[in-house]
Amino acid sequence: MNINLTKKLLVACVAALGVATSAVADEYPSRLIRLVVPFAAGGPTDILSRAYAKGLSDVLKQPVVVDNRPGAGGNIGIDVVAKAAPDGYTIGFGTNGPLAVNVSLFSKMPYDPAKDLAPITFFAFVPNVIAVHPSLGVKDLKGLIRLIKANPNKYSFASGGNGTTQHLGGELLKTMADIKLLHIPYKGEGPAMIDALGGQVPIIFSSIAAGVPYVKSGKLIPLAVTSAKRNPALPDVPTVAEAGLPGYEATAWYGVVAPAGTPKEIIQKLNAASLKAINSHEVSERLAASGASAAPGTPEEFMAFIRSEIPRWEQVVKQAGAKVD
Repeated sequence: MNINLTKKLLVACVAALGVATSAVADEYPSRLIRLVVPFAAGGPTDILSRAYAKGLSDVLKQPVVVDNRPGAGGNIGIDVVAKAAPDGYTIGFGTNGPLAVNVSLFSKMPYDPAKDLAPITFFAFVPNVIAVHPSLGVKDLKGLIRLIKANPNKYSFASGGNGTTQHLGGELLKTMADIKLLHIPYKGEGPAMIDALGGQVPIIFSSIAAGVPYVKSGKLIPLAVTSAKRNPALPDVPTVAEAGLPGYEATAWYGVVAPAGTPKEIIQKLNAASLKAINSHEVSERLAASGASAAPGTPEEFMAFIRSEIPRWEQVVKQAGAKVD
């Protein structure tokens, strides 16, 4: 075949593909969008994802349905997203566990968060609170540390799952306080909270969102928040650093992702709609009630953030000696 003719055909094919992609993006969305949430219903990830789904649905004028897929520290749900058709109709509501921590924590990963996902936007930062059942008889973090040191490996703490900041926050506390404490992972904060409230697990690392109602009702005693600064939702509760462990910080974050290969035009559309949803009155109120700080941005900013978080949490995992086979 003539070389010039081949080049012309190639250019025509590329142009046609561009027109087809643009047409698809113009029509998007034309049907229901599935938002995969990698943790169980009832926890903070689920609560915040439903507020986001409602806001996104209002902006895009299409249903956005939450699909809870808990398990393996969030890996099961995010793997569903990574392997979905890259058409914008399956997106995920991820956390630092499955998006940054788990690559260091799990010996085998079903996906690569830096390669198999297309970031849409950062959503919010949410600190955790260390709380205990009243029957434990401690009122502050120093008291808890003394109790655990006097009874190594007798007590356990609950988290929303392996790889969550609740889990890693507990491991970091163990390392910095030099204590021996057992970790009990759950498939989401909802199930973890049920056992903490019942006293089956006396200590819980909980998001502010999930913990505040039970702290205010007296069903749990707050000892410290895991952020660098105090949280407005619990202004009288000290940070872990203030409570005696300077330098401690383990804050959860949330963001929205799509499968890699999703057309850029669709990602941009989802990003613009997400920013409107996150800044809406309804979502802003939910974030404030959850003690969260909204931080939406561009897909490129979110990708850069994920790439920076992977090595940061790798150091925490190595220091704690945590591993999930």
